[in-house]
Amino acid sequence: MGVFGAAASAPMVVLVGGIVATYASTQVTTVPLVFLLVGGVVALLLVGYTAMSRQVPHAAAYYAILTRGLNRRWGVAGGAVALVAYNAIQISLYGLLGATLASLIGGSWWVWAGVGLIMVAVLGVRAVALSTMLLATVLAGSLVIIVLFVASALADPAGGTLSWEGFAASGLGVSGIGGAVALCLAALMGVDAPASFAEESRDSSGVTRAVFAGVLFLTVVYAGTAWAMGVAVGPDNVAAVAADPDGGLPFSVLEQGLGGFMTPLAQMMLIFAIVTSLLAFHNVVARYVFAMAREGVLPAALARSGSGTRVSAPIGGSLLQTGIAAVVVVVFAALHADPVATLFTWLSTLGALGLLCLLLAASVAAVGARNGLLSGVGAGTSVIAPLCGVALGAVVLGAMVINVGSLLGAAEGSWSPFLLPLIIAAAAICGSLWAGALRRSRPEVYQGISQGRPDTHAVPDDVGVTF
Repeated sequence: MGVFGAAASAPMVVLVGGIVATYASTQVTTVPLVFLLVGGVVALLLVGYTAMSRQVPHAAAYYAILTRGLNRRWGVAGGAVALVAYNAIQISLYGLLGATLASLIGGSWWVWAGVGLIMVAVLGVRAVALSTMLLATVLAGSLVIIVLFVASALADPAGGTLSWEGFAASGLGVSGIGGAVALCLAALMGVDAPASFAEESRDSSGVTRAVFAGVLFLTVVYAGTAWAMGVAVGPDNVAAVAADPDGGLPFSVLEQGLGGFMTPLAQMMLIFAIVTSLLAFHNVVARYVFAMAREGVLPAALARSGSGTRVSAPIGGSLLQTGIAAVVVVVFAALHADPVATLFTWLSTLGALGLLCLLLAASVAAVGARNGLLSGVGAGTSVIAPLCGVALGAVVLGAMVINVGSLLGAAEGSWSPFLLPLIIAAAAICGSLWAGALRRSRPEVYQGISQGRPDTHAVPDDVGVTF
């Protein structure tokens, strides 16, 4: 199920949108090096996360990890933040999908967003094997396009020579580095997704392999792609070309190297990549809802997963996620909000911020479990790597919060961007308060938090899943 992590990150979206936007908005020339550094920090944060997920295989991964490593209040708080973060990232992609299709075909963005929502809703209640095959196919096609882009860039470098300036450490000491760190982090979000499918895997170590393979592979791919973009137009010019609406990156590089037919092909693959990323995050949210509902933390009706002992999908969670997405899209459309500058940018930033906070909390939980669940693993896994991840991750989080205004295009001095950290904090507080209410009114539910995995393959596919 490692394909879910890579597909959720959506390499084509990062190529066309993420890398171009990072160069354009930050003016940082060392984006490739930033990807490597941020990827290393994320990998450190994932050590504790995966170590805990092996001991507590649960469809609501953060919810279970924080419960077992810290306490039940932290667990429910983490579950609430995860639901907000994953929903935010998933729903943000409807804005990007709608705007992309409207620019290519015409019509209103919200109409195309609605078409995409219906497609995801239909696939979301089907067997996960069907989604996996679709995601794997689109991911393979996306990687082919990226390889062709890199080959085209390196075959015809600006100035006739390959420049390695993108990896120069001296380029890190510039004013836009905080924003570059935040955007590179956002590009990698989704690599943690495989842990939500742990109950559907027949290989207990599959989650760890899938997560680390995903983060290492994507870090190298994104760093290499960002470097190739700088090589193609020149490190000194890449920020200006990326910011120019007529610059055409990355399509202009593909056209120059392979011909005009590459642009429509790459655009088509971009559409497929957005849809599959939508589907990947939809599946994660559905599993979180299912797992928390079957334990009584959320309404039991949301734990509906079909008839019979073997089910194909968490139907209740899937329908809820579709409903939430539909409401948000309608609200943004009614407000005439820009689908990219507002819906996509704001919600994707909110989601990335929430997931970074959860990774930090999961590392703290791993340290807290060093004498319990993780007593059988080495200090490097249970203490050293998580603590290093927390220290470095806190720096990344600070950079993200400090630069959130510029990332969102807010006016100087505006307090509106700080709504995003407040939303994450509010979700955590509400989750903690709800856990306290459960402890008082329904102690049996409170005691059962994170204990609800009834058996192996609690949310099985009709076809056995292996990593």
